[in-house]
Amino acid sequence: MSATTADPGQTDLAAIAADRGIRYFLISYTDLFGHQRAKLVPAQAIAEMQANGAGFAGFASWLDMTPADPDMLAVPDPSSLVQLPWRREVGWLASDLYMAGTLVEQGPRNTLKRVIGQAATLGYTLKTGVECEFFLITPEGEAIADAADTASKPCYDQAALMRRYDVITEICDAMLELGWGAYQNDHEDANGQFEMNWQYDDALVTADRHAFFKFMARSIAERHGLRATFMPKPFPTLTGNGCHAHVSLWQDGRNAFADPAGELGVSSVGYHFLGGIVAHAEALCALLAPTVNSYKRLNAQPTQSGATWSPNSITYTGNNRTHMIRIPDAGRFELRLADGAANPYLLQAGVLAAGLDGIAAARDPGPRLDIDMYNEGHRVSDVRRLPLNLLDAVRAFEGSELLRDRLGASFTRAYARLKHQEWTDYTNHLTQWERDTTLNC
Repeated sequence: MSATTADPGQTDLAAIAADRGIRYFLISYTDLFGHQRAKLVPAQAIAEMQANGAGFAGFASWLDMTPADPDMLAVPDPSSLVQLPWRREVGWLASDLYMAGTLVEQGPRNTLKRVIGQAATLGYTLKTGVECEFFLITPEGEAIADAADTASKPCYDQAALMRRYDVITEICDAMLELGWGAYQNDHEDANGQFEMNWQYDDALVTADRHAFFKFMARSIAERHGLRATFMPKPFPTLTGNGCHAHVSLWQDGRNAFADPAGELGVSSVGYHFLGGIVAHAEALCALLAPTVNSYKRLNAQPTQSGATWSPNSITYTGNNRTHMIRIPDAGRFELRLADGAANPYLLQAGVLAAGLDGIAAARDPGPRLDIDMYNEGHRVSDVRRLPLNLLDAVRAFEGSELLRDRLGASFTRAYARLKHQEWTDYTNHLTQWERDTTLNC
């Protein structure tokens, strides 16, 4: 157990603060757009906050509320406590949202916990790991921060990685200190892009760590005069930021996806779960590729490096990175659909909701395609394509009875309404491309 993460058996935050020298707590929650909100609470007041929650005006963040709604209370989860490695007098806490004594249904963490509860009634536990890609850019966001990082195929570039040694190792050292099991860091396929890996865990733990990782990477980058961005496609000619999820389902302490006799070592339960993802892929895009910019990554032309490394069709395969889902080895699969803008909690909730439906309906994912989808995909005429834009994805999401039932009607209604608003805001924006192509019509 790391000295900076919570002991599951110790829940008195005031006592923890006194024991560890924590002076302040960030009581944090993540809204529907993935933005993290928080109040900074002195340790002397944490007992009251632990009992009753920190008060927020829900309308002030993206939760589809109004100014007339009563106070929203963020009740911290002691098991999520992280003592900031770069500022140890501060403890970060994920929290659950309440209003008028009732859980806020559209709260992303509440939504994930609700779906986890559905899985638990069937004896299942979702375990996942995420691969968070990000760029280190200039503070104003106009360019990558390393002017010498210009290779046409920069993936795994040793020199470029070592030029950012101070930033990457400070983040990795923090993960090691937190007990996350960090195990590798690399320069990714785009100039200025990096990926850092830590061990998989239960879905809620992974979601909390994912949320904290984004905060930590940005904070440490700022300490070095840089900016970290998880934007799906910040530069048109460079590979975008994915957030690949490695997925397995466990029951009675064993991996329910693993079967030595199964095709590629995957059980029938695993294939049914995969079938659920395939069946609901268009609707899942609204959660896993949640911004207008997301579709610049999914439907991009080949990049400077030669490949986008992102899917554009709803297919699965073995150990082949040109498909939406790959099975790299026995007992798990990698979902390559999600991008850097995905809400850490809604990513997990959407995957689990679709997978549980796949199991319940014994869904068949269809035949495996062992082809290079980038170069040979045009030869396959009977595969479904991913949405071309956010509006198409949100409409598919709204039309999914499965997601509405499993994620909750209040959640799906709130999320769809805010995403329609986001699309309208986008369409009201006049771009330079429009002026360049239509000014002389």
